[in-house]
Amino acid sequence: MTAQLNPRGDVAVLVPAAGAGVRLGPGAPKALRLLAGEPLLVHAVRRIAAAPSVHTIVVAAPATEVEAVRAMLAPVAPVTVVPGGAERQESVAAALAAVPTGPEIVLVHDAARALTPPHLVESVAAAVRDGHDAVIPVLPVVDTIKEVDATERVLGTVDRSALRAVQTPQGFRRSVLIAAHRSAGDALTDDAGLVEKQGIPVTCVPGSELALKITRPFDLALAEHLLTTGA
Repeated sequence: MTAQLNPRGDVAVLVPAAGAGVRLGPGAPKALRLLAGEPLLVHAVRRIAAAPSVHTIVVAAPATEVEAVRAMLAPVAPVTVVPGGAERQESVAAALAAVPTGPEIVLVHDAARALTPPHLVESVAAAVRDGHDAVIPVLPVVDTIKEVDATERVLGTVDRSALRAVQTPQGFRRSVLIAAHRSAGDALTDDAGLVEKQGIPVTCVPGSELALKITRPFDLALAEHLLTTGA
């Protein structure tokens, strides 16, 4: 059954899904790898569409797979699919340009975080709605972190109390994200980094253990296990 998005919602979600995902091993682009028989992208979009505030979903797909992705997602939710770029920033910018007039909150979400629960989408959007220009979901860093030099010699132990592991979706006031991408220089791994370069404060909200990033074969196996337990 196709999910129905909220025509009165104030949130647009961008999903850059054009990456190759080489650390996951050879095969299809990462977002199209199968998890429990369905592409990661299908799992991700299904959960995004279940968030009540979502008005629009835009996916930036591999340029050669746009029609295939459009057909794949049609039974899941009404989604706009555009060609992505060679770099993540290019894909996000392409998706951002396709957002229609209306939503003033824009979230950027990794397809590789396929099990992200809808409540995390709502939590990030709510923080932007409450007045924050940029919001990221985070988890505390639980491992001991060492700083090392080029020869792998330990230089010291980093105080992890001030460190956070960053997840997606990352949320922004629409005008803030547009300005950040217009000024983008060096490619960064997350949109909050672009916003930080503009001197705009970025606020953290609690993330979710389910929003793990599927990057390696082990992550895929873990996600399969989580699905069997009802994630």
